[in-house]
Amino acid sequence: MLKGVTVALGVTGGIAAYKACEVCSSLVKLGAKVNVIMTKNATEFVRPLTFEVLSNNPVTYDMWERKREWEVEHVSIAQSADVIVVAPATANLIGKLANGVCDDMLTTTIMASNAPVVICPAMNVVMYENPILQENVEKLKKRGYIFVEPEEGRLACGAVGRGRLAPPEHIVQETIKVLGGADYANKKVLITAGGTSERIDGVRYITNRSSGKMGACIARSAMRRGAEVILVVGNVTADMPKGAKIIRVESTEDMYKAVMDNLSDVDIVIKSAAPADYKVLNPTNKKIKDEKVCLELTKNVDIAREVGKVKGDKKLVIFAAETENLLDYAKSKLVSKNADMVVANDVTREGAGFNHDTNDVVIIHKGGREVSSGLVQKSQVAEMILDELKLEW
Repeated sequence: MLKGVTVALGVTGGIAAYKACEVCSSLVKLGAKVNVIMTKNATEFVRPLTFEVLSNNPVTYDMWERKREWEVEHVSIAQSADVIVVAPATANLIGKLANGVCDDMLTTTIMASNAPVVICPAMNVVMYENPILQENVEKLKKRGYIFVEPEEGRLACGAVGRGRLAPPEHIVQETIKVLGGADYANKKVLITAGGTSERIDGVRYITNRSSGKMGACIARSAMRRGAEVILVVGNVTADMPKGAKIIRVESTEDMYKAVMDNLSDVDIVIKSAAPADYKVLNPTNKKIKDEKVCLELTKNVDIAREVGKVKGDKKLVIFAAETENLLDYAKSKLVSKNADMVVANDVTREGAGFNHDTNDVVIIHKGGREVSSGLVQKSQVAEMILDELKLEW
């Protein structure tokens, strides 16, 4: 998504400097070239070698380091950058920029560049709320600097309040927006993730083996690309991304209601959950003690089919997790559920399907186009799904 883009990543001396490693890694995975500039204080928290390995580029931190090939380095980095991101940004850095102080490589580079600048503050809550700091922030905002506001929570100093660095995924998402790469901007996407639970008795239930990893990856990718995301989540073991509206449900009927209640507000529905296809006809509230138990099951509501009946011009993406006849079953579902795309995967294949970080899928369009992913990370599958879905717009 960011192929051909150069990002100058500034890292200043705060405890949140370690989170900049994830920002750097994520930008590189998206195809960007990342040039890291560290302040002297930042190198006390994270070694430059860490960023050199993550970015596969030299790290700049000494203003007076001599190069074999002569160049005015801060000018070179400034001119090559499509965007400058500072994460974390200390009160010291913000104060310097607001008042035109250039006494290190990072401040000098920023002052020498015409690229947009994204500032991600992180500091003690009292420092962040200090009127002088806030005046400096407002001064920079008026000059076009973009701020990714810190979050509230427990800080490294033990205090509780606003000052925690924004999640790395939010920083990357904002960077993509600034670069004009938000191809899902103004889109609202509803994604289902995880398995659902159908009660047997007071302590037992039927469920599916879904971890929710695939749905979480799609949600993160969609938000990075500018979408507003609603996540309807059943049983999951994967971490759900911050920034999405998360609706937690238990049964398939609960998931169905949550989807239908929000359907009118969204443009796209991606059904990556594995809701239980069957439920117990007569569950009991008491714990069953019998030696032998015979459960009578009945079909659950088919959420994807119900969405397909009323979706209108909304786009519907469904999943087909199969153990045999993969393409035949997937194509049948694509038609019967009136979907625009089906993501088919054979869950018996090594490294694919439930509870893995990887997957191997075939994406089939209603028009017949088929694309295979091969065995790749689920995050890559997520990007592939969103890329293919754009062809249906």
